[in-house]
Amino acid sequence: MTTDVSPTARALMALELLQGTPGITAERIAEKLGVSERAARRYVGILREAGIPIESVRGPYGGYRVGRGLRLPPLVFSAAEALGLVMAVLDGHHDAGDPTSPVGGALGKIVRALPEQVAAQAEAVRRATAPVPDRGAARPDPQTTTTLVGAGADRRRVRLRYRSEAGVERDLDVDPWAVVVRHSRWYLLCWSHTSDGRRAYRIDRVRGVEVLDDGFVPPADLDPVATLEEHLAVGWDYAVEVIIDAPAADAARHVPPNLGRLEPVDAGTCRLVGTTSNPWWYAQQLTAVPVAFRIVGGPEIRHTAQVLGRRLLAAAEPA
Repeated sequence: MTTDVSPTARALMALELLQGTPGITAERIAEKLGVSERAARRYVGILREAGIPIESVRGPYGGYRVGRGLRLPPLVFSAAEALGLVMAVLDGHHDAGDPTSPVGGALGKIVRALPEQVAAQAEAVRRATAPVPDRGAARPDPQTTTTLVGAGADRRRVRLRYRSEAGVERDLDVDPWAVVVRHSRWYLLCWSHTSDGRRAYRIDRVRGVEVLDDGFVPPADLDPVATLEEHLAVGWDYAVEVIIDAPAADAARHVPPNLGRLEPVDAGTCRLVGTTSNPWWYAQQLTAVPVAFRIVGGPEIRHTAQVLGRRLLAAAEPA
């Protein structure tokens, strides 16, 4: 350590050592600071004079430690650390998006410590979380997510090494519009230059990210959550068409956007048009719609609904 470091600075460095290594000896503090043991004890004395409770324990296993009652200094996080904490909180607490709750308030302080552009992305992720976390959902790699959020904030194209559900890996060049948490999954909403279309990729399936030199401009007035919901309802294997006995505006309060698009038929009826890769899941979602409906398109979903209906009727039979 250089000789021009002030005693106050060394005392603060000693405090950092005490906090990070409870039970540290004066000899070890001196070694870390590059001073004598006498000087190290003097820095401990300076901290005590400043009202910081430094306890000492005698004996072969003794040393210094910070006692109770210390008011911690402001915390400093890197962008990666802060976003990692945001991810952890969003995974574990359904009220993380509420700034009036203790968890939400603490998370807000972390978000405010981020650089402005990254903070905007993290805040967007925070607002877009599913209301109830799913403990069984796959968790993305925090460093991968941090890189994607940073690339989106900097408006830089990325190359993904992506593994499909079938286990096939390929490289994709995409413009990372936004990271969105929805239905307990972490998605990258983007424009894929490889596929020449809008895509939503699950971040837990990203095996590598390379930030490229090319820039991009996201769509004007992009609503990441609404765009993702719309995307999740199209392009799947099985088509679905459902007539709902309610006006489109009323049905929209009960039909999640990821089930498909609502179209008015007349004043009292609307049509739900969508696709799914999982007819069983789709049929289960339809059972929650509290008004009458008829499945008029999609043989796979009609068959699945019939099987599900028979199971429910059988379950309701008296023993």
